[in-house]
Amino acid sequence: MRTDLEQIFRAAYPRVVAIAARVLGGREAAEDVAQEVFLSFGRSAVPGPEAPGWLAVAAAHTALNHLRADRRRVAREAGEQHVDVPDVADTVVGLEERRRVREALGRLPRRQATALVLRHSGLSYAEVAAALDISPASVGTTVRRAESALREELIRHASPL
Repeated sequence: MRTDLEQIFRAAYPRVVAIAARVLGGREAAEDVAQEVFLSFGRSAVPGPEAPGWLAVAAAHTALNHLRADRRRVAREAGEQHVDVPDVADTVVGLEERRRVREALGRLPRRQATALVLRHSGLSYAEVAAALDISPASVGTTVRRAESALREELIRHASPL
């Protein structure tokens, strides 16, 4: 067991949950991801000073894995039963758009999805660069390319009205 686990957990837990929630769209699922991430971290040999970056990337990767697993499960279940389309309302439209973005994010290459999630979770360019092991100067380009790829995925999988 790591001797620094409690201190790092207390400092990093809110950020880990926030990153996972941004990907998954809900705090409960994000807390499950945080639990997995900290269990992995507790067994790791990651040096304490590298913990924030490692935890941020692990949160994004683990949440993306959950997103992809959920997509596969929904596809299997959709084959088993017919799903009725709910009435259109502002709330439902908003939920549907967020679902579409999450699904598109799950189809992006892992590095692009991670860069996008980390940057839009409030990490600075320097923090994203450290977490992804890239130069800070290339973070902006990486994120812009990821945003472009996300837009293309949304267009490619847009449902006709």
